[in-house]
Amino acid sequence: MPGGSRDPLVVGRVIGDVLDPFESSIPMRVSYNNRDVSNGCEFKPSHVFNQPRITIGGDDLRNFYTLIAVDPDAPSPSDPNLREYLHWLVTDIPATTGPSFGHEVVTYESPRPMMGIHRIVFVLFRQLGRETVYAPGWRQNFNTREFAELYNLGLPVAAVYFNIQRESGSGGRRLY
Repeated sequence: MPGGSRDPLVVGRVIGDVLDPFESSIPMRVSYNNRDVSNGCEFKPSHVFNQPRITIGGDDLRNFYTLIAVDPDAPSPSDPNLREYLHWLVTDIPATTGPSFGHEVVTYESPRPMMGIHRIVFVLFRQLGRETVYAPGWRQNFNTREFAELYNLGLPVAAVYFNIQRESGSGGRRLY
């Protein structure tokens, strides 16, 4: 496949729209109601009303992580002028645990897209230490790259995304 990529984060334009290229180095599992999130899968708003269960790998409890969940397609994929919309921000998550062991800086807000198919992206960064990441002033026009740079988080260590549209919507995201 010359010139192409099979990386679903590239195909789904998460790499480019939200993140720079990176190598995943920590396992992260995201699930809603016992259904795992895999890159590009589809969920309806009723399935993601409550915050997901997330488990973070690693083997050193002295390592802490920041979890970010954003929608780069707000308010609509054809005019994403609120890109990125911050749905969740949790810091100080110890390795081998999940968000419930961290500090919820921005509470989970369930995605409720009104127009088109949106991507919800979960990104995990390794922190340099504890209590080194603080809340942004607002949810709209959040920028994952700038946030990571501001707090010296470096490149992500894991990421996964799913597609979502309004409850009565149908069809999948078209990849060109």
